[in-house]
Amino acid sequence: MGTTQLESVPEPKYWHLKMVIGEALDSDFTVGEILPNERDLAARFGVARATLRQALEQLELEGRLQRRRGVGTTVAPPRMGVDVSTTQHAWPGSAQDAWQSFDCARAVPPAAVARMLATAEHEETYTLRRLRVSHGQPVAAEQLFVPASSVPELSAIDAPSGAARARAVLRELQRLDLDGQDRAVELGSARADDARELDRLPGSPVLVVTTRYFSRGRTAAVTLATYRADTCRLTFGDSGDVQISHHGEERRAS
Repeated sequence: MGTTQLESVPEPKYWHLKMVIGEALDSDFTVGEILPNERDLAARFGVARATLRQALEQLELEGRLQRRRGVGTTVAPPRMGVDVSTTQHAWPGSAQDAWQSFDCARAVPPAAVARMLATAEHEETYTLRRLRVSHGQPVAAEQLFVPASSVPELSAIDAPSGAARARAVLRELQRLDLDGQDRAVELGSARADDARELDRLPGSPVLVVTTRYFSRGRTAAVTLATYRADTCRLTFGDSGDVQISHHGEERRAS
């Protein structure tokens, strides 16, 4: 990575520096390689460390770099493509499902989810916590809400709690006929619990995908999936049937 003169550049120094480092990432570094420390980089480019940090933070936000505790700043792998079209006609927990379930509890869902499920006020649902991992790193966290009426044969004796109950709920969902599903996508900020599971700071930018699953003329389950915006890119397949939400407005993806 060579040096460059930044004094006469009209853009903010950190922005031009970000472009220079970005070009070097494409030509001089490989995925997973550790960058030189901040002191060496700042000296090499003749900038203050504060300017360097701004450039590195922008590259991290764009998914080009990853800051790993105890390791340093590394070159990030390409963003993982996540198909959020509704052409995949399957329940959560099916054979092609990439999520890993780790917990399940009975809890009252958020009001918006309760409305979608048409459950009674304060009615508890099975709430599953799931993770999606890529290159050994968590890239998405999901909550799956399933009312008891969708899995009436679920036995508390067979699945008392935690991951065992999660597997039992998913197994019971497979018994239902899936009529269809729809999805909405919006930009959001990571909540404390999602941030902890995704190894991010609370408030970090995320993509939130809400999916409703229909069976027998009603909503049988709802998922809220939170994807790291720095490591994921959402794809819409060929159907263009995903709703993209922003500031309360929705439009059909094309």
